[in-house]
Amino acid sequence: MTDELTPETPDEDEQPIKQRKNGLYPGVSDELAENMRSGWADTELHDLRPIEQAPNAARRRAALSARFPGERLVIPAGNIKIRSNDTEYNFRAATEYVYLTGDQTDGNVLVLEPRENAADGHEATIYRLPRSNRENGEFWLNGMGELWVGRRHSLAEAQALLGVPCKDVRDLTGTLAEATGPVRVVHGHDAAIEAALNDKVTAERDEELRVYLSEARVIKDEFEIGELQKAVDSTVRGFEDVVKVLDKAEATSERYIEGTFFLRARVEGSDIGYGSICAAGPNATTLHWVRNNGPVRSGDLLLLDAGVETHTLYTADVTRTLPINGRYTDLQRKIYDAVYAAQEAGIEAVKPGAAYRDFHDAAQRVLTEKLVEWGLVEGPVERVLELGLQRRWTLHGTGHMLGLDVHDCAAARTETYVNGTLEPGMVLTVEPGLYFQADDLTVPEEYRGIGVRIEDDLLVTEDGNRNLSDGLPRRSDEVEAWMAELLGKK
Repeated sequence: MTDELTPETPDEDEQPIKQRKNGLYPGVSDELAENMRSGWADTELHDLRPIEQAPNAARRRAALSARFPGERLVIPAGNIKIRSNDTEYNFRAATEYVYLTGDQTDGNVLVLEPRENAADGHEATIYRLPRSNRENGEFWLNGMGELWVGRRHSLAEAQALLGVPCKDVRDLTGTLAEATGPVRVVHGHDAAIEAALNDKVTAERDEELRVYLSEARVIKDEFEIGELQKAVDSTVRGFEDVVKVLDKAEATSERYIEGTFFLRARVEGSDIGYGSICAAGPNATTLHWVRNNGPVRSGDLLLLDAGVETHTLYTADVTRTLPINGRYTDLQRKIYDAVYAAQEAGIEAVKPGAAYRDFHDAAQRVLTEKLVEWGLVEGPVERVLELGLQRRWTLHGTGHMLGLDVHDCAAARTETYVNGTLEPGMVLTVEPGLYFQADDLTVPEEYRGIGVRIEDDLLVTEDGNRNLSDGLPRRSDEVEAWMAELLGKK
Protein backbone atom coordinates (compact mmCIF):
# COMPACT_ATOMS: atom_id res chain seq x y z
CA MET A 1 0.00 0.00 0.00
CA THR A 2 1.43 3.37 -1.01
CA ASP A 3 1.63 6.57 1.03
CA GLU A 4 0.02 9.73 -0.24
CA LEU A 5 2.17 11.73 -2.64
CA THR A 6 4.54 13.98 -0.69
CA PRO A 7 7.28 16.29 -1.90
CA GLU A 8 10.61 14.55 -2.32
CA THR A 9 13.45 15.63 -0.03
CA PRO A 10 16.55 15.99 -2.23
CA ASP A 11 20.03 15.00 -1.19
CA GLU A 12 22.28 17.87 -0.16
CA ASP A 13 24.30 17.65 -3.36
CA GLU A 14 21.27 17.88 -5.67
CA GLN A 15 20.74 21.07 -7.67
CA PRO A 16 18.68 23.86 -6.03
CA ILE A 17 16.14 23.73 -8.87
CA LYS A 18 14.61 20.70 -7.13
CA GLN A 19 13.82 22.87 -4.11
CA ARG A 20 11.90 25.61 -5.91
CA LYS A 21 8.45 26.13 -4.40
CA ASN A 22 5.39 28.30 -4.79
CA GLY A 23 2.69 29.23 -2.28
CA LEU A 24 -0.05 27.13 -3.86
CA TYR A 25 1.85 23.84 -3.71
CA PRO A 26 4.25 23.93 -0.73
CA GLY A 27 7.18 21.58 -1.29
CA VAL A 28 6.35 21.03 -4.97
CA SER A 29 8.37 22.49 -7.83
CA ASP A 30 6.76 24.99 -10.15
CA GLU A 31 7.49 22.69 -13.06
CA LEU A 32 5.71 19.71 -11.51
CA ALA A 33 2.76 21.82 -10.42
CA GLU A 34 2.35 23.23 -13.90
CA ASN A 35 2.74 19.78 -15.45
CA MET A 36 -0.02 18.35 -13.27
CA ARG A 37 -2.49 21.09 -14.21
CA SER A 38 -2.82 20.16 -17.84
CA GLY A 39 -2.74 17.32 -20.33
CA TRP A 40 -5.83 15.54 -19.02
CA ALA A 41 -8.56 14.27 -21.34
CA ASP A 42 -12.18 15.32 -20.91
CA THR A 43 -13.87 12.22 -19.45
CA GLU A 44 -17.33 13.65 -18.79
CA LEU A 45 -19.95 10.95 -19.41
CA HIS A 46 -22.98 11.85 -21.51
CA ASP A 47 -26.30 10.18 -22.34
CA LEU A 48 -26.43 8.37 -18.99
CA ARG A 49 -29.61 6.49 -18.18
CA PRO A 50 -31.17 6.53 -14.69
CA ILE A 51 -30.34 3.59 -12.44
CA GLU A 52 -32.98 0.88 -12.26
CA GLN A 53 -34.22 1.80 -8.78
CA ALA A 54 -34.54 5.53 -9.51
CA PRO A 55 -38.35 5.45 -10.01
CA ASN A 56 -38.81 3.42 -6.82
CA ALA A 57 -36.60 5.81 -4.87
CA ALA A 58 -38.62 8.76 -6.19
CA ARG A 59 -41.85 7.19 -4.95
CA ARG A 60 -40.29 6.60 -1.54
CA ARG A 61 -39.17 10.23 -1.31
CA ALA A 62 -42.68 11.36 -2.25
CA ALA A 63 -44.17 9.26 0.55
CA LEU A 64 -41.61 10.64 2.99
CA SER A 65 -42.42 14.19 1.87
CA ALA A 66 -46.13 13.62 2.46
CA ARG A 67 -45.46 12.25 5.95
CA PHE A 68 -43.47 15.31 7.11
CA PRO A 69 -44.89 18.36 5.27
CA GLY A 70 -43.15 21.68 5.76
CA GLU A 71 -40.08 20.18 7.45
CA ARG A 72 -36.48 19.98 6.25
CA LEU A 73 -35.37 16.31 6.19
CA VAL A 74 -31.69 15.39 6.20
CA ILE A 75 -30.56 11.84 5.43
CA PRO A 76 -26.77 11.26 5.31
CA ALA A 77 -25.05 8.37 3.56
CA GLY A 78 -22.32 8.29 6.20
CA ASN A 79 -18.54 8.51 6.00
CA ILE A 80 -15.61 6.15 5.70
CA LYS A 81 -14.46 4.80 9.07
CA ILE A 82 -10.90 4.18 10.16
CA ARG A 83 -9.97 0.54 10.70
CA SER A 84 -6.47 1.19 12.01
CA ASN A 85 -4.11 4.16 11.64
CA ASP A 86 -4.44 5.14 7.96
CA THR A 87 -6.38 2.11 6.73
CA GLU A 88 -10.14 2.15 6.40
CA TYR A 89 -13.09 -0.20 6.45
CA ASN A 90 -14.86 -0.76 3.16
CA PHE A 91 -17.65 1.79 3.02
CA ARG A 92 -21.28 0.73 3.22
CA ALA A 93 -23.84 3.51 2.82
CA ALA A 94 -26.55 4.00 5.43
CA THR A 95 -29.65 1.96 4.72
CA GLU A 96 -32.02 4.95 4.92
CA TYR A 97 -29.98 6.88 2.36
CA VAL A 98 -29.77 3.94 -0.05
CA TYR A 99 -33.50 3.30 0.28
CA LEU A 100 -34.33 6.88 -0.72
CA THR A 101 -31.74 7.37 -3.48
CA GLY A 102 -30.32 4.08 -4.77
CA ASP A 103 -26.89 5.70 -4.32
CA GLN A 104 -24.01 4.26 -2.27
CA THR A 105 -21.40 7.04 -2.26
CA ASP A 106 -19.65 7.97 0.97
CA GLY A 107 -20.05 11.51 2.31
CA ASN A 108 -23.26 12.21 0.40
CA VAL A 109 -26.33 13.73 2.02
CA LEU A 110 -29.93 13.77 0.80
CA VAL A 111 -31.84 16.90 1.81
CA LEU A 112 -35.57 17.35 1.29
CA GLU A 113 -36.19 21.08 1.43
CA PRO A 114 -39.84 22.09 2.00
CA ARG A 115 -41.30 24.27 -0.72
CA GLU A 116 -42.81 27.64 0.22
CA ASN A 117 -46.27 26.13 0.15
CA ALA A 118 -46.08 23.00 2.34
CA ALA A 119 -48.81 21.39 0.25
CA ASP A 120 -46.39 21.38 -2.68
CA GLY A 121 -44.08 18.95 -0.92
CA HIS A 122 -40.29 19.09 -0.97
CA GLU A 123 -37.42 19.77 -3.33
CA ALA A 124 -34.90 16.93 -3.09
CA THR A 125 -31.17 17.57 -3.48
CA ILE A 126 -28.22 15.21 -3.11
CA TYR A 127 -25.11 16.92 -1.80
CA ARG A 128 -21.90 15.20 -2.87
CA LEU A 129 -18.29 15.87 -3.85
CA PRO A 130 -17.82 17.02 -7.44
CA ARG A 131 -14.95 15.88 -9.63
CA SER A 132 -11.48 16.71 -8.25
CA ASN A 133 -10.13 20.10 -9.28
CA ARG A 134 -7.06 19.79 -11.53
CA GLU A 135 -6.17 23.48 -11.25
CA ASN A 136 -5.64 23.76 -7.49
CA GLY A 137 -3.89 20.42 -6.96
CA GLU A 138 -6.79 18.77 -5.18
CA PHE A 139 -6.74 15.97 -7.75
CA TRP A 140 -3.30 14.70 -6.77
CA LEU A 141 -2.24 16.33 -3.49
CA ASN A 142 -5.38 15.61 -1.48
CA GLY A 143 -5.76 12.06 -0.12
CA MET A 144 -9.38 12.08 -1.28
CA GLY A 145 -8.39 13.30 -4.73
CA GLU A 146 -9.36 11.15 -7.67
CA LEU A 147 -5.75 10.22 -8.39
CA TRP A 148 -5.83 8.31 -5.08
CA VAL A 149 -9.38 7.02 -4.71
CA GLY A 150 -10.54 6.80 -8.34
CA ARG A 151 -12.84 8.76 -10.57
CA ARG A 152 -16.17 9.84 -9.16
CA HIS A 153 -19.21 11.07 -11.01
CA SER A 154 -19.55 14.74 -11.73
CA LEU A 155 -22.58 16.51 -10.29
CA ALA A 156 -24.25 16.42 -13.70
CA GLU A 157 -23.54 12.71 -14.14
CA ALA A 158 -24.88 11.88 -10.69
CA GLN A 159 -28.03 13.89 -11.36
CA ALA A 160 -28.62 11.98 -14.59
CA LEU A 161 -28.14 8.62 -12.87
CA LEU A 162 -30.16 9.30 -9.72
CA GLY A 163 -32.82 11.65 -11.07
CA VAL A 164 -32.12 14.16 -8.29
CA PRO A 165 -30.41 17.57 -8.53
CA CYS A 166 -26.88 17.44 -7.10
CA LYS A 167 -24.81 20.15 -5.39
CA ASP A 168 -21.39 20.41 -3.75
CA VAL A 169 -21.52 18.85 -0.27
CA ARG A 170 -18.78 21.18 0.97
CA ASP A 171 -21.36 23.98 1.10
CA LEU A 172 -23.92 22.01 3.07
CA THR A 173 -22.89 22.41 6.72
CA GLY A 174 -22.90 26.19 6.39
CA THR A 175 -26.29 26.12 4.70
CA LEU A 176 -27.77 23.90 7.40
CA ALA A 177 -26.29 25.97 10.21
CA GLU A 178 -28.09 29.04 8.86
CA ALA A 179 -31.35 27.26 8.09
CA THR A 180 -34.56 28.11 9.89
CA GLY A 181 -37.73 26.15 10.44
CA PRO A 182 -38.30 22.57 11.61
CA VAL A 183 -35.58 20.04 10.77
CA ARG A 184 -35.19 16.29 11.20
CA VAL A 185 -32.01 14.25 10.65
CA VAL A 186 -31.18 10.55 10.62
CA HIS A 187 -28.60 10.21 13.38
CA GLY A 188 -25.48 8.11 13.65
CA HIS A 189 -23.93 8.53 10.21
CA ASP A 190 -22.41 12.01 9.85
CA ALA A 191 -21.09 13.89 12.89
CA ALA A 192 -20.46 17.14 10.97
CA ILE A 193 -24.03 17.28 9.70
CA GLU A 194 -25.40 16.56 13.15
CA ALA A 195 -23.20 19.28 14.67
CA ALA A 196 -24.50 21.81 12.14
CA LEU A 197 -28.07 20.95 13.17
CA ASN A 198 -27.42 20.52 16.88
CA ASP A 199 -29.57 23.46 18.02
CA LYS A 200 -32.33 22.82 15.48
CA VAL A 201 -33.36 19.20 16.10
CA THR A 202 -34.78 17.14 18.94
CA ALA A 203 -34.20 13.48 19.74
CA GLU A 204 -37.94 12.78 19.71
CA ARG A 205 -38.52 14.26 16.28
CA ASP A 206 -35.45 12.56 14.80
CA GLU A 207 -36.59 9.23 16.20
CA GLU A 208 -39.96 9.66 14.46
CA LEU A 209 -38.09 10.03 11.17
CA ARG A 210 -35.98 6.93 11.84
CA VAL A 211 -39.05 4.88 12.79
CA TYR A 212 -40.95 6.01 9.70
CA LEU A 213 -38.10 5.01 7.39
CA SER A 214 -37.85 1.63 9.10
CA GLU A 215 -41.57 0.91 8.83
CA ALA A 216 -41.65 2.07 5.21
CA ARG A 217 -39.42 -0.90 4.35
CA VAL A 218 -41.76 -3.51 5.84
CA ILE A 219 -43.50 -4.06 2.49
CA LYS A 220 -41.09 -4.74 -0.38
CA ASP A 221 -41.78 -3.54 -3.91
CA GLU A 222 -41.14 -5.64 -7.01
CA PHE A 223 -37.63 -4.28 -7.47
CA GLU A 224 -36.70 -5.21 -3.90
CA ILE A 225 -38.18 -8.69 -4.21
CA GLY A 226 -36.17 -9.22 -7.39
CA GLU A 227 -32.96 -8.11 -5.67
CA LEU A 228 -33.62 -10.39 -2.70
CA GLN A 229 -34.13 -13.31 -5.07
CA LYS A 230 -30.80 -12.49 -6.72
CA ALA A 231 -29.15 -12.45 -3.31
CA VAL A 232 -30.66 -15.81 -2.42
CA ASP A 233 -29.74 -17.40 -5.74
CA SER A 234 -26.10 -16.35 -5.31
CA THR A 235 -26.20 -17.63 -1.75
CA VAL A 236 -27.40 -21.03 -2.96
CA ARG A 237 -24.40 -21.18 -5.27
CA GLY A 238 -22.17 -20.16 -2.37
CA PHE A 239 -23.45 -23.10 -0.31
CA GLU A 240 -22.72 -25.42 -3.23
CA ASP A 241 -19.19 -24.00 -3.39
CA VAL A 242 -18.67 -24.83 0.28
CA VAL A 243 -19.83 -28.42 -0.03
CA LYS A 244 -17.37 -28.99 -2.87
CA VAL A 245 -14.39 -27.95 -0.71
CA LEU A 246 -15.25 -29.59 2.60
CA ASP A 247 -12.23 -31.86 2.25
CA LYS A 248 -9.97 -28.80 2.04
CA ALA A 249 -11.72 -27.28 5.03
CA GLU A 250 -10.98 -30.44 7.00
CA ALA A 251 -7.31 -29.98 6.20
CA THR A 252 -7.37 -26.36 7.37
CA SER A 253 -10.23 -24.87 9.41
CA GLU A 254 -13.59 -23.10 9.27
CA ARG A 255 -11.70 -20.21 7.66
CA TYR A 256 -11.61 -22.15 4.39
CA ILE A 257 -15.40 -22.29 4.44
CA GLU A 258 -15.66 -18.59 5.23
CA GLY A 259 -13.26 -17.68 2.43
CA THR A 260 -14.99 -19.93 -0.08
CA PHE A 261 -18.38 -18.35 0.52
CA PHE A 262 -16.89 -14.86 0.53
CA LEU A 263 -15.46 -15.44 -2.94
CA ARG A 264 -18.96 -16.09 -4.29
CA ALA A 265 -20.28 -12.99 -2.52
CA ARG A 266 -17.61 -10.75 -4.01
CA VAL A 267 -17.84 -12.23 -7.51
CA GLU A 268 -21.63 -12.05 -7.82
CA GLY A 269 -22.52 -9.32 -5.36
CA SER A 270 -21.17 -6.44 -3.34
CA ASP A 271 -20.16 -8.33 -0.21
CA ILE A 272 -21.53 -10.66 2.42
CA GLY A 273 -24.61 -9.24 4.09
CA TYR A 274 -23.31 -10.01 7.59
CA GLY A 275 -20.48 -11.91 9.21
CA SER A 276 -20.71 -15.51 7.99
CA ILE A 277 -21.26 -18.16 10.67
CA CYS A 278 -19.19 -21.20 9.66
CA ALA A 279 -19.62 -23.26 12.80
CA ALA A 280 -18.37 -26.84 12.83
CA GLY A 281 -18.86 -29.32 15.65
CA PRO A 282 -19.65 -27.77 19.05
CA ASN A 283 -19.15 -24.25 17.66
CA ALA A 284 -22.60 -24.67 16.12
CA THR A 285 -24.12 -24.20 19.57
CA THR A 286 -22.81 -20.62 19.71
CA LEU A 287 -25.45 -18.50 17.97
CA HIS A 288 -23.14 -15.82 16.62
CA TRP A 289 -19.99 -17.83 16.02
CA VAL A 290 -18.06 -15.57 13.62
CA ARG A 291 -14.50 -16.37 14.70
CA ASN A 292 -14.54 -19.20 12.15
CA ASN A 293 -11.19 -20.53 13.30
CA GLY A 294 -12.21 -23.94 14.60
CA PRO A 295 -11.46 -27.39 13.19
CA VAL A 296 -13.66 -29.11 10.61
CA ARG A 297 -13.93 -32.83 11.38
CA SER A 298 -15.55 -35.73 9.58
CA GLY A 299 -18.49 -37.01 11.61
CA ASP A 300 -19.40 -33.54 12.95
CA LEU A 301 -22.02 -31.14 11.66
CA LEU A 302 -21.36 -27.81 9.94
CA LEU A 303 -23.85 -25.04 10.66
CA LEU A 304 -23.42 -22.54 7.83
CA ASP A 305 -25.37 -19.28 8.20
CA ALA A 306 -24.45 -16.91 5.38
CA GLY A 307 -25.87 -14.50 2.84
CA VAL A 308 -24.70 -12.72 -0.29
CA GLU A 309 -25.38 -8.98 -0.49
CA THR A 310 -26.26 -7.77 -3.99
CA HIS A 311 -24.71 -4.77 -5.74
CA THR A 312 -27.78 -2.82 -4.60
CA LEU A 313 -27.16 -3.93 -0.97
CA TYR A 314 -30.09 -6.34 -0.48
CA THR A 315 -29.02 -9.42 1.44
CA ALA A 316 -30.01 -13.04 1.75
CA ASP A 317 -29.90 -14.90 5.08
CA VAL A 318 -29.85 -18.68 4.78
CA THR A 319 -28.75 -21.47 7.12
CA ARG A 320 -28.16 -25.16 6.54
CA THR A 321 -26.70 -27.69 8.95
CA LEU A 322 -24.69 -30.21 6.94
CA PRO A 323 -22.98 -33.49 7.82
CA ILE A 324 -19.33 -32.84 7.03
CA ASN A 325 -18.79 -36.38 5.73
CA GLY A 326 -22.08 -36.32 3.82
CA ARG A 327 -24.11 -38.58 6.15
CA TYR A 328 -25.98 -37.78 9.35
CA THR A 329 -25.56 -40.11 12.31
CA ASP A 330 -28.78 -41.46 13.79
CA LEU A 331 -28.77 -38.90 16.61
CA GLN A 332 -27.84 -36.02 14.31
CA ARG A 333 -30.66 -37.02 11.99
CA LYS A 334 -33.14 -37.20 14.87
CA ILE A 335 -32.28 -33.69 16.00
CA TYR A 336 -32.14 -32.35 12.45
CA ASP A 337 -35.51 -33.86 11.55
CA ALA A 338 -37.06 -32.28 14.65
CA VAL A 339 -35.82 -28.85 13.56
CA TYR A 340 -37.04 -29.53 10.03
CA ALA A 341 -40.51 -30.40 11.35
CA ALA A 342 -40.52 -27.19 13.38
CA GLN A 343 -39.53 -25.16 10.33
CA GLU A 344 -42.26 -26.81 8.26
CA ALA A 345 -44.80 -25.75 10.89
CA GLY A 346 -43.38 -22.24 10.92
CA ILE A 347 -43.43 -21.90 7.13
CA GLU A 348 -47.03 -23.12 7.00
CA ALA A 349 -47.99 -20.32 9.41
CA VAL A 350 -46.57 -17.60 7.12
CA LYS A 351 -49.56 -16.17 5.25
CA PRO A 352 -51.39 -12.86 4.88
CA GLY A 353 -53.61 -12.03 7.82
CA ALA A 354 -51.68 -14.21 10.26
CA ALA A 355 -50.16 -12.63 13.33
CA TYR A 356 -46.42 -12.07 12.94
CA ARG A 357 -45.78 -14.17 16.04
CA ASP A 358 -47.70 -17.18 14.70
CA PHE A 359 -44.78 -18.77 12.84
CA HIS A 360 -42.56 -18.49 15.90
CA ASP A 361 -45.22 -20.04 18.15
CA ALA A 362 -45.82 -22.89 15.68
CA ALA A 363 -42.13 -23.76 15.46
CA GLN A 364 -41.60 -23.51 19.21
CA ARG A 365 -44.48 -25.88 19.87
CA VAL A 366 -43.00 -28.59 17.63
CA LEU A 367 -39.56 -28.27 19.22
CA THR A 368 -41.09 -28.40 22.68
CA GLU A 369 -43.04 -31.54 21.81
CA LYS A 370 -39.78 -33.17 20.71
CA LEU A 371 -37.92 -32.14 23.86
CA VAL A 372 -40.71 -33.60 26.01
CA GLU A 373 -40.85 -36.75 23.88
CA TRP A 374 -37.08 -37.25 24.31
CA GLY A 375 -37.38 -36.83 28.07
CA LEU A 376 -35.12 -33.76 28.16
CA VAL A 377 -37.74 -31.63 29.89
CA GLU A 378 -40.75 -32.65 31.96
CA GLY A 379 -44.14 -32.09 30.32
CA PRO A 380 -46.87 -31.50 29.64
CA VAL A 381 -46.06 -29.38 26.59
CA GLU A 382 -48.37 -26.54 27.62
CA ARG A 383 -46.57 -26.21 30.95
CA VAL A 384 -43.17 -26.08 29.25
CA LEU A 385 -44.33 -23.42 26.81
CA GLU A 386 -45.98 -21.35 29.52
CA LEU A 387 -42.78 -21.33 31.59
CA GLY A 388 -40.52 -21.02 28.56
CA LEU A 389 -38.42 -24.00 29.65
CA GLN A 390 -37.72 -25.04 26.06
CA ARG A 391 -35.69 -21.86 25.57
CA ARG A 392 -32.66 -23.46 27.22
CA TRP A 393 -32.23 -25.32 23.91
CA THR A 394 -34.17 -23.22 21.35
CA LEU A 395 -32.49 -19.96 22.44
CA HIS A 396 -33.77 -17.44 19.88
CA GLY A 397 -36.74 -16.09 17.98
CA THR A 398 -37.75 -17.98 14.87
CA GLY A 399 -37.23 -15.18 12.34
CA HIS A 400 -36.99 -11.53 11.39
CA MET A 401 -37.64 -9.14 8.52
CA LEU A 402 -35.12 -9.14 5.68
CA GLY A 403 -34.11 -6.51 3.13
CA LEU A 404 -31.41 -3.86 2.90
CA ASP A 405 -30.41 -4.94 6.40
CA VAL A 406 -30.18 -8.55 7.46
CA HIS A 407 -32.37 -7.58 10.45
CA ASP A 408 -34.42 -5.13 8.43
CA CYS A 409 -36.97 -2.67 9.83
CA ALA A 410 -35.35 -2.93 13.26
CA ALA A 411 -36.55 0.52 14.39
CA ALA A 412 -40.21 -0.24 13.60
CA ARG A 413 -42.68 0.03 16.45
CA THR A 414 -43.64 -3.16 18.26
CA GLU A 415 -47.26 -2.82 17.19
CA THR A 416 -46.18 -2.61 13.56
CA TYR A 417 -43.62 -5.39 13.64
CA VAL A 418 -43.67 -8.24 16.17
CA ASN A 419 -47.24 -7.51 17.29
CA GLY A 420 -48.37 -6.82 13.75
CA THR A 421 -50.00 -8.83 10.99
CA LEU A 422 -48.34 -10.40 7.97
CA GLU A 423 -49.11 -8.75 4.63
CA PRO A 424 -48.20 -9.57 1.02
CA GLY A 425 -44.80 -8.13 0.15
CA MET A 426 -43.18 -8.81 3.50
CA VAL A 427 -39.97 -10.84 3.39
CA LEU A 428 -38.86 -12.66 6.52
CA THR A 429 -36.76 -15.57 7.68
CA VAL A 430 -38.00 -18.76 9.33
CA GLU A 431 -35.12 -20.28 11.29
CA PRO A 432 -35.82 -22.60 14.24
CA GLY A 433 -32.94 -24.37 15.92
CA LEU A 434 -31.88 -26.71 18.70
CA TYR A 435 -28.59 -26.22 20.53
CA PHE A 436 -27.13 -28.57 23.11
CA GLN A 437 -24.12 -26.92 24.70
CA ALA A 438 -20.98 -28.98 25.19
CA ASP A 439 -21.14 -28.41 28.96
CA ASP A 440 -24.89 -28.96 29.41
CA LEU A 441 -25.18 -31.65 32.07
CA THR A 442 -29.00 -31.72 31.82
CA VAL A 443 -28.90 -33.69 28.56
CA PRO A 444 -27.34 -37.08 27.74
CA GLU A 445 -23.68 -36.87 26.83
CA GLU A 446 -24.24 -37.86 23.22
CA TYR A 447 -26.40 -34.72 22.66
CA ARG A 448 -23.74 -32.33 23.93
CA GLY A 449 -22.03 -30.20 21.31
CA ILE A 450 -24.73 -30.65 18.65
CA GLY A 451 -26.32 -27.53 17.17
CA VAL A 452 -28.82 -27.50 14.31
CA ARG A 453 -30.53 -24.58 12.58
CA ILE A 454 -32.41 -24.46 9.27
CA GLU A 455 -33.24 -21.05 7.82
CA ASP A 456 -35.05 -19.94 4.71
CA ASP A 457 -36.20 -16.60 3.30
CA LEU A 458 -39.96 -16.32 2.81
CA LEU A 459 -41.97 -13.85 0.75
CA VAL A 460 -45.54 -13.37 1.95
CA THR A 461 -47.82 -13.67 -1.09
CA GLU A 462 -51.53 -13.05 -1.66
CA ASP A 463 -52.34 -16.71 -1.02
CA GLY A 464 -49.59 -17.83 1.36
CA ASN A 465 -45.84 -17.64 0.89
CA ARG A 466 -43.01 -18.33 -1.52
CA ASN A 467 -39.74 -19.78 -0.31
CA LEU A 468 -37.09 -17.71 -2.07
CA SER A 469 -34.38 -20.15 -0.98
CA ASP A 470 -36.04 -23.38 -2.03
CA GLY A 471 -33.08 -23.99 -4.35
CA LEU A 472 -31.35 -25.53 -1.35
CA PRO A 473 -32.66 -28.88 -0.08
CA ARG A 474 -33.95 -28.96 3.50
CA ARG A 475 -35.07 -32.52 4.30
CA SER A 476 -32.25 -34.65 5.71
CA ASP A 477 -32.32 -37.30 2.98
CA GLU A 478 -32.43 -34.61 0.30
CA VAL A 479 -29.45 -32.85 1.89
CA GLU A 480 -27.45 -36.08 1.79
CA ALA A 481 -28.38 -36.74 -1.86
CA TRP A 482 -27.50 -33.14 -2.82
CA MET A 483 -24.12 -33.37 -1.11
CA ALA A 484 -23.37 -36.74 -2.73
CA GLU A 485 -24.11 -35.33 -6.16
CA LEU A 486 -21.89 -32.27 -5.61
CA LEU A 487 -19.07 -34.47 -4.32
CA GLY A 488 -19.40 -36.91 -7.21
CA LYS A 489 -20.38 -39.79 -4.93
CA LYS A 490 -23.63 -40.60 -6.68
